[in-house]
Amino acid sequence: MSAPAQSIPAAANETAPRMECHDVTVRFGGVVALDSVSLTVPPAAIVGLVGPNGAGKSTLFSVLSGLRRPTSGRVRFEGTDITSLPAHRRARLGLARTFQHPEVFSALTVREHVMLAHRVSTRRSSVWTDMFTGRGLWRADADEVERVDALLEALDLTAIGHLPVAGLSLGMTRLVELARALAANPKVLLLDEPSSGLDQQETEQVMQVFRLAVERRGVSLVLVEHDVSMVLGLCGHVHVLDFGLSIAAGTPDEIRDDAAVRAAYLGEDVESPTEPSSEEQE
Repeated sequence: MSAPAQSIPAAANETAPRMECHDVTVRFGGVVALDSVSLTVPPAAIVGLVGPNGAGKSTLFSVLSGLRRPTSGRVRFEGTDITSLPAHRRARLGLARTFQHPEVFSALTVREHVMLAHRVSTRRSSVWTDMFTGRGLWRADADEVERVDALLEALDLTAIGHLPVAGLSLGMTRLVELARALAANPKVLLLDEPSSGLDQQETEQVMQVFRLAVERRGVSLVLVEHDVSMVLGLCGHVHVLDFGLSIAAGTPDEIRDDAAVRAAYLGEDVESPTEPSSEEQE
């Protein structure tokens, strides 16, 4: 399983943060969902966000993606303050997101989902006209075909590319959503529980695709994930939330050895290389 190298250009040599948030606080009435949380996403890196149920992970993702305005604090994308930008404006800057429950067009085929995402990212001025009038949305040029085929192959979706998404299992639908997100050529991709619904082989495939996206495309990934072994094995930096507070941030080894993290979330099962304990799952 690998994508052709020519379809994934090498990343630019960057040093400035790709995305960051500073002192983000979100209040729902008297409830503080996030309390002065800060996070930095370097270029071409994988950042993990973990914590128990109700820790504030989904709320932070909503703030980063533009679905929720913070009560206070700032969000920046490639140095530009985007705190007030809505989600669709952030998408045009290169920010993409997957959801805990896949959001798909049930009538479209697997290939059409990936092709549409690629077309939106490269031909914004005409894609919606093409889609609604039928004037050539699926008349892909050689470059589009190559890029779409590479993603379908990387996620083992080639054989079902002609099938409507409506009839697929949750695991396969999640793989389609991942392929679609990567087809949009994002600079930052927010992944909400990407291994949910996947078996071990599919999870390993997804991890390899993520590594390739970082190494060859220079994409920055931020993932909320309850498979602790996946987070510790994939991420270069991990943030831990608990009751809306950032209680730890560091390398996987630092997080594994942090007593506060163990007490709040990881528990004794952190040494296991394969499965988190039942207490780690939402």
